[in-house]
Amino acid sequence: TGGDVVIYVLHISPWRVSKNLFAGAGRSLRKHGRLFVYGPFRRDGTHTSPSNAAFDASLRAENPEWGVRDVSDLNGLARSSGLTEAEISLMPANNLVLAFARALGQN
Repeated sequence: TGGDVVIYVLHISPWRVSKNLFAGAGRSLRKHGRLFVYGPFRRDGTHTSPSNAAFDASLRAENPEWGVRDVSDLNGLARSSGLTEAEISLMPANNLVLAFARALGQN
């Protein structure tokens, strides 16, 4: 596809959903396609706000497979799927938009 948008999903799903999302994007995005992911994220193991830390704790208490994902972990999935590391845009309410693209040299 030309581009895909995922909003507020990765933190309320098991890690395997993130893995499958990136693997699928790596297979299906066109040459100039993008994957945009919106929501709360950690950066280098640190929450971007105290409210996101509390939100993460509440998610993990409800389901241990859920939780606020770390940008560095998602960058690892991106690299292994033939995508670039995230271009990060700050958004309101301590959320981020992560934009991933097909890596140079990938079909």
